Amino acid sequence: MIDLVKDGGIWIVTINRPDKANSLTLEMLTTLSEIAESAGEARALILTGEGRVFSAGADLDEARAGLAVSDVWERLSGAIARLNGLTIAALNGTLAGGAMGMALACDMRIAAPHAKFFYPVMKLGFLPQPSDPMRMADLIGPARTKLILMGGQKVEAPEALAFGLIERIVEGDIVEAARALCADTLAAKPEISGGIKAMCQTP
Repeated sequence: MIDLVKDGGIWIVTINRPDKANSLTLEMLTTLSEIAESAGEARALILTGEGRVFSAGADLDEARAGLAVSDVWERLSGAIARLNGLTIAALNGTLAGGAMGMALACDMRIAAPHAKFFYPVMKLGFLPQPSDPMRMADLIGPARTKLILMGGQKVEAPEALAFGLIERIVEGDIVEAARALCADTLAAKPEISGGIKAMCQTP
């Protein structure tokens, strides 16, 4: 349910459970974490989903059984955030719940026009993963973060772009668009691209 393709320095990771809106099980999250932890050699990492939804978040049955409060979410987002290569969330569709964490940990997010963004964790009776509100607030500010997390608002792609939650809306093949954004990084020396990424990090 997690597909990995390595292609010329780019690792493309696809969540492939479209019949369940790409909802995430513990097994899937563990696999994603292991891939991110082993991706130190990748010059770029692209995360995407199969179908019209990037991910609906946690599989509901597993969420109720404890996945909603598992530290595997932080393991995954932390591993992505630590990578020296360029990381891009190519959001082929809606991004919801705990799946938001892996996208927030990426260097940039591009989205299909029909994508929607929401994080109904409070309604479900859980706290968000610790790093998610901080990363979201760094991107869109505390008030807009509260609009999503506490106001329960569903944000559509144009508004997400205006907020700064995503960097670009992409018509057509979103993975190819992500590949194009990786081209200059792949052409640069790793110490230069990695050095620029380090210089861009928030202290």
